[in-house]
Amino acid sequence: MNVINLRAVCTSAVFVACSVAFVGCTTTLPADRAGSTSSRASIDAQIDASLSKLYVSVAGSRDLVARSKAVLVFPSVVSASLGVGAEYGRGALRVNGRTQAYYSTTAGSVGFQAGAQSRAVIYLFNTEEALNKFRNSKGWTAGADATVAAANVGANGSIDTITIRQPVVSFVLTNLGLEAGVSLQGAKISEVQM
Repeated sequence: MNVINLRAVCTSAVFVACSVAFVGCTTTLPADRAGSTSSRASIDAQIDASLSKLYVSVAGSRDLVARSKAVLVFPSVVSASLGVGAEYGRGALRVNGRTQAYYSTTAGSVGFQAGAQSRAVIYLFNTEEALNKFRNSKGWTAGADATVAAANVGANGSIDTITIRQPVVSFVLTNLGLEAGVSLQGAKISEVQM
């Protein structure tokens, strides 16, 4: 077998393995109501922790979240890659501090990459129009259905004023704090029943 065919076989195998792993993560039996309640409570607690971390990491973010029409938080988006990458996470949309619905996010990539990481991804919907477009979609894709501005923090530690005027703003947090310049293009977000 030549190198190109071997690479294609390996890439396909990794893609299939990631797909099976993510399907396993998303399969929920309808009769499992107690598990669903526990999952919702767990996600809500993780969202609270992620928002607290944002407020500590980025000056002015608490006010920005309070002024937004809604905040969509994925407290743990796990990505893994070995040539082909995939990521998955669950979160919830909050309006006026109350959870309205639960969502999943998925994305894939191809290229030279290897490793795994977890990060929190937070979207702020700053206009009613952007929020309505998101809520009325049957699957919303960052970059295709709306331009998502990555939050930039200036030298003074505050959020860039140009960023906060965008209809949809995103924050990506790692264990080290705010990750700057991260593109969320192509992330597919869909409502899930829990």
